[in-house]
Amino acid sequence: MSERIPYKWIALSNTTLGILMATINSSILMIALPDIFRGISLDPLAPGNTPYFLWILMGFLLVTSVLVVSLGRIGDIYGRVRMFNLGFAVFTAFSILLSITWLHGTHGALWIVVMRLGQGLGGACVLANASAIVTDAFPENERGLALSINGVAAISGSFIGLILGGLLAPVAWRLVFIVSVPLGLFGTLWSLLKLRDNGARTPAKIDWIGNLLFATGLVGVLLAIVYGLEPYGGHTMGWTKPMVLACGFGGLAILGVFLAVESRVKDPMFRLHLFRSRTFTMGNVTGLLAGLSRGGLMFTLIIWLQGIWLPQHGYSFSETPLWAGIYMIPLTIGFLVSGPVAGRLTDRFGARPFATAGMALSGVCFLLFDFMPMNFSYVWFGALLLVMGLSLGLFFAPNIASVMNSLPPGQRGAGAGMLQTFQNSAQVLSIGVFFTVITLGLAARLPSTLQHGLVAQGMPAGQAHTIAHLPPIGTLFAAFLGYNPIQHLIGSPAAAHVSVAHYHFLTGRSFFPHLITGPFGHGLRLAFLMAAAVSFVGAVCSALRGADTVETAQGGRARRARPEPVESALAEVGAGFAIED
Repeated sequence: MSERIPYKWIALSNTTLGILMATINSSILMIALPDIFRGISLDPLAPGNTPYFLWILMGFLLVTSVLVVSLGRIGDIYGRVRMFNLGFAVFTAFSILLSITWLHGTHGALWIVVMRLGQGLGGACVLANASAIVTDAFPENERGLALSINGVAAISGSFIGLILGGLLAPVAWRLVFIVSVPLGLFGTLWSLLKLRDNGARTPAKIDWIGNLLFATGLVGVLLAIVYGLEPYGGHTMGWTKPMVLACGFGGLAILGVFLAVESRVKDPMFRLHLFRSRTFTMGNVTGLLAGLSRGGLMFTLIIWLQGIWLPQHGYSFSETPLWAGIYMIPLTIGFLVSGPVAGRLTDRFGARPFATAGMALSGVCFLLFDFMPMNFSYVWFGALLLVMGLSLGLFFAPNIASVMNSLPPGQRGAGAGMLQTFQNSAQVLSIGVFFTVITLGLAARLPSTLQHGLVAQGMPAGQAHTIAHLPPIGTLFAAFLGYNPIQHLIGSPAAAHVSVAHYHFLTGRSFFPHLITGPFGHGLRLAFLMAAAVSFVGAVCSALRGADTVETAQGGRARRARPEPVESALAEVGAGFAIED
């Protein structure tokens, strides 16, 4: 069977499976977290427990951001398939360890955090080398389609994870970890048996100093972003906390030292000379801006749905996590439609027109979201999600194909890791920025609105004032986790000093959504405007990437062949999906 199927399709199916596994697990906990915390008997919103919530949620992304460049570079030296196989095995091992979690309380949370970091190590091995393996296996004029299929797996995996988490966690929370084990075992064996390393290797020594400086600096910056979301010293957020400032500025300083060191060592981890290529440079800059504009989008839309729209349309707060994932499916459908088409057309016409159009269309979508009422008609919301998905597909595959084609064969692992690092780091930064902008909007308007609402329902003025001036980030986290935010704030009827009737009204499906609509909408609109501006800047950078170039095995650089007519390319868009004999 394998002799009749060209190796390129075997490589594509293996890497697509690996990317799907990694991205499912990057999002599966977003919906499953409430059940996981109940399973280990820990309140994630209690004072002192927020770091566990943030680390379980974001630890996987942090590890992949830090390690993909190093692991891609090691793949260039010792073999990309070898590193890819190792990633599958490591990921599967830590999935098994997560599924047998037996500890409770903070010890259970710490165990899950550490095991998720281990999963991130395996995921980083997979993500760092998947694009390079595909690029090695496919000729230059077919890479756009192949990489777009990988991209479809990445985006689809994110939304499959949301729905799987919502379906499995209520049954048994360990299932969200067990579900990865059969996939991981199959992928490990299949990649060991079927993949072969046909890429160019670059004999070199590992740049230990560069790896250490890069990891330390980037970890410092990302830690500052994570802990900056926590309240500190009476402030709404923790951006003035000494540890956050030390991590942020210290991390940036170490990254500066890293760049100085990398420009002098013989075999650097971070190939700075690659940035001499305008195609590579602008592709990475545009990828960073895309991650910055879109990284916090999913969190923002989920909070909008779970905290406001779904309760107003008859869903209890405990039901909102699953339904938020379901109502966001049009975003995935848009990507599934446009991704492969854009990839196929990129093989004929180059990346610039499609990546640029995708970024510009995203900017337009953010502006349209900005004008949408908080209690919207889902028809228009779903249609806008669909168009946003189309814009994602237009951008993703052309941009990565452009970057990968610009890389010398012996440096594709490091180059792919650099692109992945820019995108993942930008997503973490985007989450921090989106949460900060929205939280500051809440801090400006929510306290007075909440205080008046509580007093109107019979709560003593002093107690209402204290509750209303609690850090609003806790309210956002409660809505995100599917908890009733008001119930979390006021406790029982006796603790709230209100009648049972008033308590039921306060904790019902209408009080909180109506209360938060104005304050949340103010911050949300600022976040959308910021994302639109970043998207339009990204479109300009994409347009400046120049004509597509292809690196040859001899180290030279050639322009792409002249494109064929549009009618010919469109007629053959579907041809790339057929497996050849």
